[in-house]
Amino acid sequence: MTSLNDFLCTSSQRIEQFFHCHLPSQDLAPEKLHHAIRYSAMNGGKRIRPALGYATGQALNLSLDDLDCVAAAIELMHSYSLIHDDLPAMDDDDLRRGKPTCHKAFDEATAILAGDAMQALAFEILTDLSIPGPVAETRMYLVNQLATTVGSVGMAGGQAMDLQAVDCHLSIDALEEIHRKKTGCLIEACINMPQSCCTNLTEQQRTKLLEFAQHVGIAFQIRDDILDEVSETKTLGKPQGSDKGLNKPTYISILGLDASEQLCTNFFDQAVKCLPDLGENAAMLRLLAEHIVCRKH
Repeated sequence: MTSLNDFLCTSSQRIEQFFHCHLPSQDLAPEKLHHAIRYSAMNGGKRIRPALGYATGQALNLSLDDLDCVAAAIELMHSYSLIHDDLPAMDDDDLRRGKPTCHKAFDEATAILAGDAMQALAFEILTDLSIPGPVAETRMYLVNQLATTVGSVGMAGGQAMDLQAVDCHLSIDALEEIHRKKTGCLIEACINMPQSCCTNLTEQQRTKLLEFAQHVGIAFQIRDDILDEVSETKTLGKPQGSDKGLNKPTYISILGLDASEQLCTNFFDQAVKCLPDLGENAAMLRLLAEHIVCRKH
């Protein structure tokens, strides 16, 4: 079986190549905007979301060529969300992936427009029938899924709730609701959108994949909170302790470090229990879940 590192490398290379081919050239007017888009989308990163999409496709015996547009659309949504998340009106961060954030490298107006354009580009890629991918009917369903994922009942809503929670004391259930929307929804889309391209799944398998995605999404956020507490800016590629500096409620502030570590492990354990119905093809999904809860940045 392919090693996790090789799989992550291959997934990242697929996305980089796709972006190289399909993102607007920075020589195309308006040059500054297109430069900002490429700067943000091709600025490294873990590429965990595309890897989850490709691993789901592998588990379901789908063509990875047909999933490139799905993985790229999700990664563009993620990149757009980071641009807006870093803005002074949001988290006001100066560093992302070890480099100046988009509004620092360019300016605030360009950063806002770059995020807007990347969101539109995600839908353009999903619906462009000249790009290999699922059949047209499935693509329309994928557009609906992604729109719901990033909208007011998904990622954008979670971001609004996160901002409203500053200086507030929340229950652990209230915090989980925020992060199921803000972080979990897009992680879930990485699994749910590829499975929408598969026509021979049983209802039990679809349910288990959904549960796997939900557990991994929360585990991802808990690990983020842990790293924000214990890691260093150089390792993270973004300011360490930024959530604490903004007085945002986190799993660490509510539960403490040890209990947060245990909760992260519990969500991982629940996630992997969902995979046996998919057989040996789901081995990479398990490795990715383990990577998410053990990562150092």
